[in-house]
Amino acid sequence: MDGSRQNIEHWEERVDLAATFRWTARLNMHEGVANHFSLSVNEDGTKFLMNPNQMHFSRIKASDMLLIDANDPKTLEGPNAPDPTAWGLHGGLHRHCPHARCAMHVHSIHATVLACLKDSILPPLDQNAAMFYNRQVVDDAYGGLAFEEEGERCAKLFDDPKKKVMIMGNHGIMVIGDTVAETFNRMYIFERAAEVYIKALQTGRPLRILPDEIAAKTANEIEDYPEQDIRHLAELKAILDEEGSDYAR
Repeated sequence: MDGSRQNIEHWEERVDLAATFRWTARLNMHEGVANHFSLSVNEDGTKFLMNPNQMHFSRIKASDMLLIDANDPKTLEGPNAPDPTAWGLHGGLHRHCPHARCAMHVHSIHATVLACLKDSILPPLDQNAAMFYNRQVVDDAYGGLAFEEEGERCAKLFDDPKKKVMIMGNHGIMVIGDTVAETFNRMYIFERAAEVYIKALQTGRPLRILPDEIAAKTANEIEDYPEQDIRHLAELKAILDEEGSDYAR
């Protein structure tokens, strides 16, 4: 590690976040210069890293991350202030949900299509979708851009620590987890499962939904599956490194 990196707090966490921004852009799950990821770095979860205001995911580096205090009311006054909606959503989340160590918010296409359906719950249609059985919550009271009041309202919907995905009606999704690797893997698989479901609906043919007991069993098995999220992120970082990406700078 060079001298400049030694003076930057939470370096490894920054690198992991930067890798997920880069890969999210590559998957076209980004929204231009909008959307945001955050990661708590203190015990009660109120201090967190987050991407800078309106910087494209494909350019974000580890050293670009903002370090934000969710309890600092002057956060939006500084020269490096975060996006106001990012502050509203993630500040509210990290104040009210200490179990949400990492949070990733995107408007990925298929998850957002799901969020626009009258019934926005992802059913256990395939193995990936079964991962989210009884582990998702739907916000059906969209109230406009996620400034502080709206962000606080959304955060309070994550009152059940078992539920790790919020389908934000008419908006997108918010995914939470304990680590960057876990949260990114969950976000990625949810989008894949939503894509299968949306395309299955487009056939107009009857769906073969898994029985509740099999869906629950599969969800538990996937939850206990060892280190797939860790290996997923490690492989993505290895690919970026081999390509000479500057994400870890």
